[in-house]
Amino acid sequence: MEQREFARHLRQSMTESESKLWRHLRAHRLNGEKFRRQQAIGPYVVDFVHFGARLIIEADGGQHHEALHDARRDAWLRAQGFEVIRFWNNEIMSNLDGVLVTVMAAVTERSPLPRPSPAGGEG
Repeated sequence: MEQREFARHLRQSMTESESKLWRHLRAHRLNGEKFRRQQAIGPYVVDFVHFGARLIIEADGGQHHEALHDARRDAWLRAQGFEVIRFWNNEIMSNLDGVLVTVMAAVTERSPLPRPSPAGGEG
């Protein structure tokens, strides 16, 4: 299956925890920050990404516990300048507010600082 088709398939078959997190990320409840879901990046499809902050959020089930594939994948994504945050499905389901606080802190930390307008009177 081609990567675009695979990403589309993943968008259509999200887990309960992915759907719950996406409802909050999609609604721009995090200060208007824009996220994309099931996005192809290089050879991988990530759960959620904020391109401005170069931040990837993964919602993981038990199949990801100490997975070597995930470690290689995360290393490749980090080499491309992304930070990867992983949350367990049960954490999303039982502590969504805490997950959203962590995500917002990471976005704030990694977002480029606003630059002053050139028309601001300097120069």
